[in-house]
Amino acid sequence: MNSVERAFAILEFLNSSRRGWNISEMSRKLGLPKSSTHVLFATLDKLGYITEYQSSRRYQLSPKLYGLGRRALETTPLPMIALPHLHWLVQQTNLTAHVGILEKKQVVFVQKVDGPGIIKFDTYIGKCSQLHCTGLGKSLVAFRPEEEIKSLLDRYTFSRFTKQTISSLSTFITECERIRHAGYSMDDEEEELGIRCVAVPVLSDGFAVAAVSVTGTTAQMPLEAIANIVSKTICAARRIAAQLQPARARHHISEEAQEGVS
Repeated sequence: MNSVERAFAILEFLNSSRRGWNISEMSRKLGLPKSSTHVLFATLDKLGYITEYQSSRRYQLSPKLYGLGRRALETTPLPMIALPHLHWLVQQTNLTAHVGILEKKQVVFVQKVDGPGIIKFDTYIGKCSQLHCTGLGKSLVAFRPEEEIKSLLDRYTFSRFTKQTISSLSTFITECERIRHAGYSMDDEEEELGIRCVAVPVLSDGFAVAAVSVTGTTAQMPLEAIANIVSKTICAARRIAAQLQPARARHHISEEAQEGVS
């Protein structure tokens, strides 16, 4: 990797953890020379994109990146459109609700509404997660054109997090076929033990442009409650899709008008 690729690899890896990482850990996990990693960390720190916590010698992303991410999210109406529907979904299920999109073989969380109670999940707007072990990721992949699915899964790494995690391409392809038939996906303790998730695609012309999920503990989401949760999630996803279509059209027209003016 060149320096730019390495710098972004560091930023993306830091985004995967709220506790942060030190230089030795990052060098080992990313397979980078420690000397190069140190130089990159110093540069990113100087530019204000990461922050070192002296008490732990760990680095985390700085608030400066929030401005970039916020600006990026403003290019799509999805987060604001989805928000009231996620609030409704939380009221109906008493679970935490998310909306995610597909970006560079990852899920990016673009909206979240916490469920009631003291149980909170370590998800946040801008977080990136893997495709094969999350409800959002599975729905985003399963409801894509066949050629795009092949491209997404080409050289994809099926990292294992629990004994439930799908760890092979053939098993994941079979799971995608099941998801298309059922109309929804599940993360059944596949990313974290004790956590269950149901997700449904937000469809446009039959393909997923986003996905909606609800997340809870296995106690909050017993298997006998899944059918009811799925029906509520489908309702929210369809409402978002219906409202998103005219918004996407208006956004496209506005961009063309601006190009015409320029």
